[in-house]
Amino acid sequence: MMNESSEKLNNQAVTLAAQGNYDEAIACLKRAITVEKTNYLLWFNLGLTYRDRGDFEDAQLALERAFQINDENEEVIESLALVCFEQKNFQEALYYAAIGMDINPDNSHLWNILGVIYFNLQDYEFASEAFEHALMLNPYYEEVLYNLRDTYDELNNRIGKEECENRLKQIQKAKK
Repeated sequence: MMNESSEKLNNQAVTLAAQGNYDEAIACLKRAITVEKTNYLLWFNLGLTYRDRGDFEDAQLALERAFQINDENEEVIESLALVCFEQKNFQEALYYAAIGMDINPDNSHLWNILGVIYFNLQDYEFASEAFEHALMLNPYYEEVLYNLRDTYDELNNRIGKEECENRLKQIQKAKK
């Protein structure tokens, strides 16, 4: 029997997942986890693979295990917040976003996630504050500009909406 390293299995799984072969990728990651049970990266990649396959419950379980092993990894926390959000578990998503912001209050991705959660809860004031904070951290974050534009639209803030549209046009022009 070949000596399988968790690193080789992880790399193989990432390649398989990128090709859309999720079941094979999951099998590789599960084998790797039997070799190295406390490697948060294996659990993280397993969670992402389940997520990409559309299996959000198993994704959350795997990501929670990664979080138990490494509770300060921002990518794990962001992914957990998003997987909870995808399942409409808004309170859990808010919980993980808050943990992430305690670790790094300058994480514009987490501020965006927070805004998206509040937007979906129809709390447009909090959503706009979160999106504005994300933009303060990263003024060229296009997704946030789209989100803020839509939030301003809900708040009937025409001036804010127009400002977002102008900034988006400037970013698009700069890309050309």
